[in-house]
Amino acid sequence: MDNKIRCQSCGMPVSQEFGNLGTSTDGSNISDYCIFCFKDGDFTNPKQTMEEMIQSSIENMTADLQMPLEQAENLANSFIPTLKRWQN
Repeated sequence: MDNKIRCQSCGMPVSQEFGNLGTSTDGSNISDYCIFCFKDGDFTNPKQTMEEMIQSSIENMTADLQMPLEQAENLANSFIPTLKRWQN
């Protein structure tokens, strides 16, 4: 993976420039998560499992980035489990 700051739930690059930083309860930006995963101080899908996130990530990479399925599966299965949200 590159050195970009990434959402610690889905792995998407996050930055002020992209306008996709998650938000705390007071509306301030946080850099640990993207706005799609974390908004107003809580996860947008709090019951989502790691397996569901992996599947969603594969679907996004193949549809939005036209990444080959095998490459997307390998990347999602190796990277998503390393993110902060999915640590025990």
